Amino acid sequence: MIKRMFYFLLLFNFVLGFCQNKKVTTTAVSTALLENKTYIGFDGLGNNYYIKDNVFIKQNESQTWEYKNVALGKITSVDYVNPLKVVVFYEDFNTIITLDNQLNEIQKFNLFDIDGSIFASKVGMASQDQFWIYNSLTQQILLFDYLKNTFKNIGNPIQEAIKYTESDFNNFYWIDEINNWYATDIFGKVTLLANIPPFEKIQIIDRDKLLFSRDNILYCLNNVTKTVYEIEIVEKSFQNYYYKDQFLAIFTNQQIKNYKIKLP
Repeated sequence: MIKRMFYFLLLFNFVLGFCQNKKVTTTAVSTALLENKTYIGFDGLGNNYYIKDNVFIKQNESQTWEYKNVALGKITSVDYVNPLKVVVFYEDFNTIITLDNQLNEIQKFNLFDIDGSIFASKVGMASQDQFWIYNSLTQQILLFDYLKNTFKNIGNPIQEAIKYTESDFNNFYWIDEINNWYATDIFGKVTLLANIPPFEKIQIIDRDKLLFSRDNILYCLNNVTKTVYEIEIVEKSFQNYYYKDQFLAIFTNQQIKNYKIKLP
């Protein structure tokens, strides 16, 4: 009880530290039907990514590509931080698949075969021919060199339960059960970035910004100025969203609406 009260007071004090009630305007640019697909997001080359019936789909205005691997079960996550080498992760089989830009299979890594002590729950592309991996067995962040088939521990094991993770080439981010937002770089330097407000969905943009939603309202948190902005959108309810390069996609169970936006 005392521990819970401590966490509540800590969160309350941090949230008070963020200025709120400022708004960011958006400009609607396009709308598309979702057609019973789960929308993942888009890249900077004009491609959209979906999952439908456990098939991974890449689509642009002129072409559609698909990847399906029934033997590996359900797709856990897809990382396309590098659109030329897409990473598909199947947690049930502890397996990573890399695909080229036409979704042809390049490599397959069964982590059990490489190291039986690795039980991955999070996977993402890192720099220098490596993957970020969160080993749920040891609560340890790893870098996996997929050319040498070697693993390297990054930092110390994470003590608190993890609610959310995200990664880019140089950083692995996570948010723990008391909403502390951390980052570690490829050299193992861990930084506590902030304690953030309660959220339902979240997307980390970089060390300075993230988007989060709560009660069907979308917000942008600027960690430099310690300001929370409400983002103005027309949707009264939505399933999720995705932001990249000043474009914001809001998707419901029926359509995707794209906005132009400049984050503060």
